[in-house]
Amino acid sequence: MKQFQKLFFAFLLVFLLNNTGFSQGKTINKDQRYIFFLHNKFVEENDLNIAHPEYGKAEYNEILESFRKDNFIVFSEKRKKNTNASDYAEKVVKQIKTFLKKGVSPNKIIVIGTSKGGYIAQYVSTYLANPDVNFVFIGCFRDVDIEEIPDINFCGNILTIYEKSDIYGVSAIRRKETSKLKINHFKQIELNTNLKHGFLYKALDEWIVPCKKWANGNYELN
Repeated sequence: MKQFQKLFFAFLLVFLLNNTGFSQGKTINKDQRYIFFLHNKFVEENDLNIAHPEYGKAEYNEILESFRKDNFIVFSEKRKKNTNASDYAEKVVKQIKTFLKKGVSPNKIIVIGTSKGGYIAQYVSTYLANPDVNFVFIGCFRDVDIEEIPDINFCGNILTIYEKSDIYGVSAIRRKETSKLKINHFKQIELNTNLKHGFLYKALDEWIVPCKKWANGNYELN
């Protein structure tokens, strides 16, 4: 099984490189920006046509399409059930390091994660430890995380987005204060959609637009 997983991710990496113009002999577009999007747990555990009993359909493809319409190259996949967040983050880190070695500037890369995907993104931030890479963590911090997940340290340009009515996401300022790695920029956005945790199931401008601005280096979100 482990050998199969290694072969799968080797194939995935080749696919990503070939579909972003990174194959040998091609010139890298240093002006291009790249998004690694990590979805929530419900998408991991269910078919995309299944609606959550409270939050409705997860608009995974619509979210990806919104980013692509603004000329971002988006990397994302539907994860297998029971994916280990830390292990998956290490694989994403390897992919990002390959891009960096190929000449992509770290500030052209953004890792966006919602809910469980946001926790994976936090691990990516920790393991990559590159203060110039952009991250957006969406609906994925609770105060108990400081004690329950002590090995996460924010690093990079960090934007956190949470919904006021959502018990699964609150201000992550405590994580910023306890993190030991370098954070070049840090900003938080509190939404008031009244959709609870369901806000991140939807392709809403309320959180997607700030992600795009952050990805473009607008750290003031003007």
